[in-house]
Amino acid sequence: MAHIYIFSPSSAVRDKAAFRRGLKRLKSQGHEVEVDEAALTSHMRFAGDDAVRIAAIGRAAASGADVALISRGGYGLTRILPDLPYKAIGKAIDGGLQFVGLSDFTAFNQAVFTKTGRITWQGPALGEDFGSAQEPDDIMQACFDDLLLEQGEGTGWQLPKTETERRVLLKDAPLWGGNLSVLVSLLGTPYFPQIKGGVLFLEDVGEHPYRVERMLTQLLHAGVLARQKAVLMGQFTHYKLVPAHDKGFKLATVVDWLRSQIKAPVLTGLPFGHVETKVLLPVGAKVDLVTEGRDALMVWGHI
Repeated sequence: MAHIYIFSPSSAVRDKAAFRRGLKRLKSQGHEVEVDEAALTSHMRFAGDDAVRIAAIGRAAASGADVALISRGGYGLTRILPDLPYKAIGKAIDGGLQFVGLSDFTAFNQAVFTKTGRITWQGPALGEDFGSAQEPDDIMQACFDDLLLEQGEGTGWQLPKTETERRVLLKDAPLWGGNLSVLVSLLGTPYFPQIKGGVLFLEDVGEHPYRVERMLTQLLHAGVLARQKAVLMGQFTHYKLVPAHDKGFKLATVVDWLRSQIKAPVLTGLPFGHVETKVLLPVGAKVDLVTEGRDALMVWGHI
């Protein structure tokens, strides 16, 4: 099957059992799984100090693998972006290597696209998705298999009933985005893509809706949202409302506010984020986006 290289560019792996389960599952699927020598290294909260993690990314790029898959997200990539081996990463992608991850990996996605123009993927992580106590989600697994077989050419999902009135039809729009918190942290840096006419997808975990709105406000005031053709809201999970204080303020309130601020359509329900059911999304690819009734379809063709 495929050669999969496991590396740790962000936080240290704490759940060793999930790590081992993930390796076992991938191997049981017939894949050749190679683990980076520093994948389980720990330095404070990181998977090794900055130099160790930079070297791990370099080894992933030189591995000759089909997929370089992160062990987990967390935090750590933004601090090493200036020193990433972009030339080697670009060459590896040209040779067929697909970098896959989510969460903190959003920083890698944006920086690589900005510096090299190459496409990388937002998708699963080893521990979170392949190493869960339950079997991996069928949709996530199918999307990952499609990537390995070079068959994944798009994704679809069902919109809420309230979003059926406005039909969307976009062509050749660059897809970009990922974790909202990480993306906002890149504003004003050389690693934030200056994309016009794009399809921006967003997700986050552990962020109360007021914090989500505050980050969206920053993107709005920076002029980023006004330059997009569409905003796709993925899954925002693991936060707790405080009814006595929020008094009806919730995520739907934020979405309604966002729609009042920009002309581009804001679509919800994208199956992506810190959830079991997640699709794989190519950051930097040109996509077509169409809605018909409650059906949304995004197509990027062969990559």
